Amino acid sequence: MNNASQKDSPISPLRYATPASWVEKVLSDFDSFLLDHAAAEKKASGMAMSMLSHYPDRIELVAAMADLAIEELTHYREVVKWIHRRGLITSADKKDAYVILFRKAIRKESEQYLLDRLLTASIIEARGAERFALVAEALQDAPLKKFYQSIARSEERHYELFLDLAKKYVDSSVVDKRWDQLLDIEAEIVKGLPIQAALH
Repeated sequence: MNNASQKDSPISPLRYATPASWVEKVLSDFDSFLLDHAAAEKKASGMAMSMLSHYPDRIELVAAMADLAIEELTHYREVVKWIHRRGLITSADKKDAYVILFRKAIRKESEQYLLDRLLTASIIEARGAERFALVAEALQDAPLKKFYQSIARSEERHYELFLDLAKKYVDSSVVDKRWDQLLDIEAEIVKGLPIQAALH
């Protein structure tokens, strides 16, 4: 599956394409989508901090996650600006059923845990890239469209970052096999989720 609006981007690895009904729902309640987007960016920054705290001996991972935590928090700040421009205020975080369900696939053994955390994070970022690109394509407001195009490109970089880190610490054949399994799991999860004005 490739997004026409991201012609120069790598082909998405996702195995279930977000339906048009999701985009329609987002556009019909964009305020709710913005509030959820802000929460997602904040959680992503926290996840990066958790990763570098959990693996202080993985030099490349720590450096990458430090950069990512700052970038995700910067995205949060930018989304908050859009929220405030619309006369809204940020809301309390809600549990993300998609992330909760997907994280159930993470195995607890040490090396498997690291691999699965990296690969689930990569796939979550790939899903974000797909959906933000769809939002950007659908928006009429030029500045907001440009913002979401930029966010989609960032998410693509992040999905590749996590995948590259996985291959740095685990044999590529093992990574590829687990990547294949997790992509199938993620597709089934997304198929079963309700359509709502939220990232997931």
